[in-house]
Amino acid sequence: MGEAVPERESHGFELPLLLFAGFRSIIDRLHAELAAQGHPEARPAHGFALQAVGLQGASASEVGRRLGVSKQAAGKTIDRLAVLGYVQRADDPADARRKLVRLTPRGLDLLTRSAEVFEQLRAEWVAQLGAERVRQLERDLRVMAPAEYFRLDVAGWLSG
Repeated sequence: MGEAVPERESHGFELPLLLFAGFRSIIDRLHAELAAQGHPEARPAHGFALQAVGLQGASASEVGRRLGVSKQAAGKTIDRLAVLGYVQRADDPADARRKLVRLTPRGLDLLTRSAEVFEQLRAEWVAQLGAERVRQLERDLRVMAPAEYFRLDVAGWLSG
């Protein structure tokens, strides 16, 4: 974290930039740590895609819907994740015409390590800002960003 910045009146455009800068700093630190832990090829969009696949697996269409991108765009992402060893395609036991995308042990490892690093980064914020201040920030953001806005389609939203 940086040094304390003197308080002054903010402008409206600064809030989204500060929120994005906080998000970006966390994500950049996450990926630096993941690279050091054996996942140098992991990118932010990969995390969203792996979450969209989920522990139960999903079809390419479902992944696309969850990410807010076309089936074709989801397919390209899935292809890349498969090359990197994070997912594999398998027959759907409930429907032989359908293929499921499933996380591999490497994909599960990436998600597990990501969760651990996020906990470490939050602990750093707590050490810098104090536990109550971080809890209050989280409470305030939950009020301002209702549950329906907690979606996985960030990559599609940013590129669309």
